[in-house]
Amino acid sequence: MASLALFMAAILGFFAVALGAFGAHGLKASLSAEMMAVYQTAVQYHFYHCLALLVVGLLMHSGVQHLSLRIAAVLFFLGVLVFSGSLYALAITEIKILGAITPIGGLMFLIAWACLAYSAWKTM
Repeated sequence: MASLALFMAAILGFFAVALGAFGAHGLKASLSAEMMAVYQTAVQYHFYHCLALLVVGLLMHSGVQHLSLRIAAVLFFLGVLVFSGSLYALAITEIKILGAITPIGGLMFLIAWACLAYSAWKTM
């Protein structure tokens, strides 16, 4: 699972850079200021949680093998797909209902962070 988490973090990192560059250079002229801010929020949370997943993968790779870390890894990955993915789609399409999906990804992030905290607590 450690290698899978590191792989998922690398893939998310790749796409965070690619989508960030695409937004900054390819979409800057076509998005409203409001939708550009939404897009930038998607990129920021994408990056933050990609790095969180990287840390989880490194912890697992170093030998910490708590179930809570595996859950955190999955939820960080899915959270990026749901949270950032819905914001990317909202910014590009301006279909407002997509914003209703975003909190589900946010909840995934919160649970993932709680799992990471629980895992740290168990090792104290």
